[in-house]
Amino acid sequence: MARNRRLADNNLRLFDKHGIRTINILGSVGSGKTSLVEAIAQKLKDHRDEIVVIAGDVTTTIDADRVAQHGVRTVQVNTGVECHLDAKLIQKALETVDLASTKIIIIENVGNLICPADFPLGSHLRLVVVSVTEGPWMIQKHPVMFHEADLLVINKIDLAEIMEVDVDQLEQDAKQVNPRLVVFRTSIRKDQGVDAVIEHLGLHQITKAD
Repeated sequence: MARNRRLADNNLRLFDKHGIRTINILGSVGSGKTSLVEAIAQKLKDHRDEIVVIAGDVTTTIDADRVAQHGVRTVQVNTGVECHLDAKLIQKALETVDLASTKIIIIENVGNLICPADFPLGSHLRLVVVSVTEGPWMIQKHPVMFHEADLLVINKIDLAEIMEVDVDQLEQDAKQVNPRLVVFRTSIRKDQGVDAVIEHLGLHQITKAD
């Protein structure tokens, strides 16, 4: 873990050297991570050539293929048996990226609320996506993931009543773990709340920069 932190620091220095904003998106399988990445790509479609998505998965290319359909450069990282990305894997993935033409790197981590929490990658921000379909206890059961997070996206809020999940309670659970968390409520499939997430991340300002 200490070696990973050193490599993560190296990655961050590289991002800063090239003026690249990097976001690590974490969450369980099915929470809406890929849907959020797709929504960002669509809303920044005039600047898709400045965005790179590094997609982490155990074996498949499903998520990377979905994102690539939006014209965004993608790098697939398969971890084999590992349930998380680490800084070394990101370092290797960056060897295939033209950093000079890149302003935003989005890392979609392996779908898991446990393992990735302990492995920083060198990103500027950690964004965790949870959905009401995961039930009312997912934050209380996985507090470590939220300790170092910067943003929380509570997704699929349109299904909260059906799932009998109290969104206010989810946010309260998260704030008890990490009071500095910035929380957004979304229904990504219905394009609800996504613009607010992008605005907070400052992505429009990055793409407009000379």
